[in-house]
Amino acid sequence: MKKILELKNCFLLAGLLAITFASCKKDNAGGINGTPGGSGPPAITSIHTIEKGVVDSMLRVVTVAYNSSGVLDTTNSYYNYAPQVTPFDSTTTTGNLGNYYVIMGTNLGSTTKIAINGVSIYFNRALNSDNTVIFSIPATIPYVQPQPNTIVLTTLHGTVTYKFTVLPPSPTILAVSDYDFWSGSQLTLIGKGFASVSSVKLRATNDPFTIVSVNDSTLVLNAPATSAATESTLLFTYTSGANANAQAASTATFNDLDNAYNIYFKSSFQNSWGDNSWSGPSGSQPGNPHEYGGTKSIEATYPAGAWQIEGWANWYPSFPYSPDYKYLSFWVKGGVAQHTLTLVGDKMVGGYGQVQVTQGYAAQLIVVPPGVWTFFKIPLSPTQTSTNPNVLAYWATGSPAQQLGFFLQGMSGDVNETMYFDEVAFIK
Repeated sequence: MKKILELKNCFLLAGLLAITFASCKKDNAGGINGTPGGSGPPAITSIHTIEKGVVDSMLRVVTVAYNSSGVLDTTNSYYNYAPQVTPFDSTTTTGNLGNYYVIMGTNLGSTTKIAINGVSIYFNRALNSDNTVIFSIPATIPYVQPQPNTIVLTTLHGTVTYKFTVLPPSPTILAVSDYDFWSGSQLTLIGKGFASVSSVKLRATNDPFTIVSVNDSTLVLNAPATSAATESTLLFTYTSGANANAQAASTATFNDLDNAYNIYFKSSFQNSWGDNSWSGPSGSQPGNPHEYGGTKSIEATYPAGAWQIEGWANWYPSFPYSPDYKYLSFWVKGGVAQHTLTLVGDKMVGGYGQVQVTQGYAAQLIVVPPGVWTFFKIPLSPTQTSTNPNVLAYWATGSPAQQLGFFLQGMSGDVNETMYFDEVAFIK
């Protein structure tokens, strides 16, 4: 009896293995991994986006609440502005980087490879059917024209080519040569999506920049003369597929120093400001400029271990408070090591004195990395006496102000440090 049971178990195991192998190998219809697929050559009939989000301005959401006795207590009704996924005619011949799409056709179940503009992409075969293949467009796909503008799909039974254009991303800034500009200055923008740009303007005033040179990763601009701009984002016009007038705004904001109150600009002190440092060499010195076309910058020397203020003064006519000023901005190049400077002024709390890091508030503390130029744009207090630690109360104890500086608290083991400042301005 025991031998009979063992034989039955062997036959059962063999049957299960046979079923397992049969489900894994190519089926009669030509699919792989169990996916049904026709044995004929593949054909693509269309490509679709997978879904669409639409904001229905009439859609309302109602919430109700009951008290502890189970009696209706409150009812709230409000508009829902969240996008709702909705079906729609999603046929497309263009695609955006990062988006998902579905290929529709026949004999697609045994798809082994998809290439867009000559670059193979990953796709999940488990999502295939004989009539659909889902894919996304990775950031590595080339989109700068000219391109083949094709999708090439390969199956076990053939290859099909379909016209499909990958759209350029909207112009995106990743780094800049400067956040300040003035008439005739030059800005270099580093990023992506610039090859399709046809024009650049100040979004606030529509004043146009002149395009000096452009490729997809670098855009060089000459700045316009403006009468009204103080700060503004940039507005790009670019070509995206059939749309030759697509527009996108930069997230970065740029300052027009022609319309700012400048302390140091164009390689010299402005508006009667001058050096007010505690040691030398200091003040406007040749070399190490940051600004375009500059020849000088402000040198600030901090002796090792010293408790030192390097800064500037305007004894007359001085600098009166105005709520029109929104930011203090400047560039600073660090020295040998990273330091935290405390920004001080004669009309700030603590005055033009040795305000230690532990005594300063957030907007006062300037972390300066070593050896590189770093841009700072510090919001100013909307009122003279604000106590918000994230805004700079530059006129907190009175007006006009006459001094502005940076205190470095010396410590044991410090080395002699030299820093440089440029493009120091109050922005409206």
